[in-house]
Amino acid sequence: MRPIHLLPVLITITGCFLFIPLKAQIISEPVENTGIYSFIDELATDGIIEVNSVVKPYSRKVITDALREASRLRNELTLRQQKELDFFMADFGEPGMVEQVKIIFNPATAQYHDSLFHITVSPLIGLSAGGVTDLGDIIKSWRNGARIYGSYGKLGFYATLQDIHQYPFAGKAEYLTRERGGHIKGGTDFSEMTGGVSYAWEHADISFIKEAPVWGQGYSGTNILSGRAPSFMQIKVHVRPVRWLEMSWIHGWLTSMVVDSARSFWVTNAYGTKYREVYHRKYMAANIFTFTPFRRLKISAGNSVIYSDPRLTPGYLMPLFFYKSVDHSVNGEIDNSNSQMFIDLSSHQVKHLHIFGTLFIDELSTKRFANSEYNFFSWRGGFRTGNFSFLPGIWFTAECTFTYPLTFQHYVPVLTFENQGYNLGHYLRDNTRNYWIALDYKPIRAMNIRLWHEKSERGPDHQSLGGDRVGLPYLDVIEWSNVSSGLEASYMITGGVSATFSLTKSNIRGEESWNASWLTGKTTTVTGGLAWGF
Repeated sequence: MRPIHLLPVLITITGCFLFIPLKAQIISEPVENTGIYSFIDELATDGIIEVNSVVKPYSRKVITDALREASRLRNELTLRQQKELDFFMADFGEPGMVEQVKIIFNPATAQYHDSLFHITVSPLIGLSAGGVTDLGDIIKSWRNGARIYGSYGKLGFYATLQDIHQYPFAGKAEYLTRERGGHIKGGTDFSEMTGGVSYAWEHADISFIKEAPVWGQGYSGTNILSGRAPSFMQIKVHVRPVRWLEMSWIHGWLTSMVVDSARSFWVTNAYGTKYREVYHRKYMAANIFTFTPFRRLKISAGNSVIYSDPRLTPGYLMPLFFYKSVDHSVNGEIDNSNSQMFIDLSSHQVKHLHIFGTLFIDELSTKRFANSEYNFFSWRGGFRTGNFSFLPGIWFTAECTFTYPLTFQHYVPVLTFENQGYNLGHYLRDNTRNYWIALDYKPIRAMNIRLWHEKSERGPDHQSLGGDRVGLPYLDVIEWSNVSSGLEASYMITGGVSATFSLTKSNIRGEESWNASWLTGKTTTVTGGLAWGF
């Protein structure tokens, strides 16, 4: 699509909201800032605040509102939580109205603000190193870049640029790992640009952004949108007209990695003759509605579609639509889209207990409920409990995920549930199961120590094998397994500056192309790092 075709769409969607008085700007806080996300979740599980955790990243406004709500109930917090609240309020509090330039320690940033304009700039610097003790291999990772965010009157803006260097590279698309990846340069590096602009109202906001959304509940990954795939450009709308109803919608421009021969061409110049490949266009639309029938009970339902048309399809620009029905009216019998549905449950109704579950439906047939054939489901569930008066700061989490064959897959390559070759859903992909437990201890402000154990298994990749697509056996043969245990520790020295340490013992067996070669077999991996910025 040429930019001129996109302009009317953006003007139309944005114009629907421009005549409503604006109140605040929406600036996404990276999910990599695990300290604040963990604290918000802790406050919700303790019954101090109420938050809709099905869609991430949170905006800085959502985080600020949650911290303010906790401040009003400060006497119900433990001493450690009070210190942590003050620590994060220094970062997420509102900027002052008096013109001022300052360099501050918490958070570690440079800032300018006045009554109309404010801007914050911080570098992104990270270094981690370690090794696989069994093999003597050295693991190195570092990143560099910068982050900027702020507002000017009614406009909110933010941008992050970072270059990531890994040796050896651990985030390839085919690896069954939570490690994020991107377009690899030289076998060890990739860069990523995220950010955008936004408008916000009393009960709604709209953004034109580039980010990697995370949808669904979970502490060791999610199975609607996991956030592992590279970020992509999207229009994002969020509406909360009443306390009991909330809606999020995105329309995204994905990278198909499938060459369109009709649009590819030869180029001849002084450097020679070269074939210039052009990818097929690929888009995604998704919505999710969250209902709160009772306090601290969130029931969410939504649907999505992956489609590939020469130009945008107006029906997929409607936030309220059920996209499978739209596909029937747009494409008929043509395989030009791939739709999904999902349901998510999150309950904080019992103090100190979070119960959650998610069902991802790639294809549903009621006939299969009466026979041995599986529907194309991925479902996960679990709970988190802790911080009792007799064991303050200690949390226990258990969750499991089961994904049936060919979920997230499609026999038309351009329509599979992927961006840039990375699965958008659960990081283990299809025909898998996973069990994960963790014990967390928070001894002091902004420190977390975790002991964890995990078992993952994957059966045959039926997409690569071909053949029938229904009636496939679920994990009849285990072709890959990973049994791992570990110790992790993190401490946020000041806002945005953190130190980490991890020790992992793993036993990975089976298909070697599904994990980094240096992790195959029994290994012990030790790493430590220091980072400034997220």
